[in-house]
Amino acid sequence: MVIMSKKGWFYTAFFVCLALAFYAGLAYSIPGFTKGGVPPVSYIRPFQFTTQDGQAFTQENVKGKVFVAAYFFTTCKGICPRMNYNLKTVYDQLKNEPDFLLLSHTCDPETDSVQQLKKYTDSLGIDTRKWIFLTGSKDSLYNMARLSYTIDDPANNVKSSEDDFLHTQFWALVDRNGDVKKIYDGLEDREVKELVDDVRKLLKEGTNFK
Repeated sequence: MVIMSKKGWFYTAFFVCLALAFYAGLAYSIPGFTKGGVPPVSYIRPFQFTTQDGQAFTQENVKGKVFVAAYFFTTCKGICPRMNYNLKTVYDQLKNEPDFLLLSHTCDPETDSVQQLKKYTDSLGIDTRKWIFLTGSKDSLYNMARLSYTIDDPANNVKSSEDDFLHTQFWALVDRNGDVKKIYDGLEDREVKELVDDVRKLLKEGTNFK
């Protein structure tokens, strides 16, 4: 058995204290360090869309809320039905949380008018105060997906808006401060479950508006 000398104990204690002091300095200087916080992926820019009920919907409507943003279109026969089925499971688990919202933006505003979205939401049998469907100008919707939510590559933005089409399976989780915290694959059951857990964690956190 190796017996450490007094000098050895001294240096060990010294470096332990040094490490603790370094950690404390980081905790003081970096917000969220002790909580395992990480820098946001992005942040929400100002926007204005229209809901399935014909009401204006802006960044003010999500202030202080935790929400999930997704994109789809009502005539989609590919990934959208499965993706919205998974969103429905999220809705069912979190619909009673007063500070949580789901936002589904259309990729096809020319087809998905207010009336079309209303018909679609009625078929889901949901509370549209909790799960909100949005339409608006194509440019605004696509810029929101690419620059705010970062769920599609901005490089996909082609020169002609008529030729541009966005079709993504990814969802963005946004905290109470308007920061995009994480991106999830809406077709992966594991990530959908992870999203629900992360929403519940964010709902317990306070708000620090910028």
